[in-house]
Amino acid sequence: MLCQDDQFRLYLDRRRAAKFGLKTPDGTHTEEDARDFILQACGISSRAELDHNHEAATIFRQIKHHYRRWHDRQIRRGPGSP
Repeated sequence: MLCQDDQFRLYLDRRRAAKFGLKTPDGTHTEEDARDFILQACGISSRAELDHNHEAATIFRQIKHHYRRWHDRQIRRGPGSP
């Protein structure tokens, strides 16, 4: 469900831009890109593995935590903030 979240995909756009110093336009990441990011970051081949792979589940929780922190900062800044 996280991959379907427009704000999560925006987070990935902005994360990638900041990490690599790129000018990545908002709306670049698709649901499939978000899925691929999670699979690669967690070192798994299917999201179903999150149910029984404790290491992957921990990494996924960290991703969600970082996303929520970013999301909360965006809300405090207001709409349209970069």
